[in-house]
Amino acid sequence: MDTNGTDSAKDKSQRYQEQYLAMDVEERKEFGAWGKAIRALGWGLNEAEKKERQERKEYERDVTDCTRCEEWRNELLKTSPIVRFMSEHLKKSGFPLSTDIMPCIKCEDMRSGGFAMDGTIQLCYNRLIGKGHLETTMAHEMVHAYDQTNFNIDWFNLEHHACTEIRAASLSGDCTLFQEMMRGNVGFLKHHQVCVKRRAVLSLLANPSCKSKKHAEAAVNKVFQSCFTDTRPFDEIY
Repeated sequence: MDTNGTDSAKDKSQRYQEQYLAMDVEERKEFGAWGKAIRALGWGLNEAEKKERQERKEYERDVTDCTRCEEWRNELLKTSPIVRFMSEHLKKSGFPLSTDIMPCIKCEDMRSGGFAMDGTIQLCYNRLIGKGHLETTMAHEMVHAYDQTNFNIDWFNLEHHACTEIRAASLSGDCTLFQEMMRGNVGFLKHHQVCVKRRAVLSLLANPSCKSKKHAEAAVNKVFQSCFTDTRPFDEIY
């Protein structure tokens, strides 16, 4: 006991040890299970232990999410009608499609995927809601890959960028009525066109050549009709 009348850490440890030794086998099992449950909840840990526990949980979650993303991706490449259709047309266009250039990665910003200028189709494993969400994301980014391969897009030209975003949003299934209802955007009058324009504008806002939302909207409106009606490689909107 220390000078102010409280037990020291050494005294507490010795007392706990004596209590444990006094338990029978069944009581020790119950105590061990209780201790594991307490540690799982993070109780009784110091700051360093809490940080280590949190980092371990995040790592385990990343491994689980990334593995699931890769499994879904591989399955969709074999079974999804729209993904298989786009895969065939990408290969016909000379795009070197493989799982190596379609990695599942962790994304800091709020997006489910992306198409990089080096031709990589990025899939954000930590932003996916489900396999259906990944299917739409893959189709969306594959339209970008198709446009880049066939039309040699200048990504810093807002009209070029707007055109491929319009086509990707329209053709991938990104703007179906179900998808819009899931986002809380309930509207039946030309909902598809409204969704396509809105999502194209949102994408353009991330372009360093875009000066403002009005600038993005102007680019989208200028090319909308010609790009919206261009459904290649589909015969019509999927």
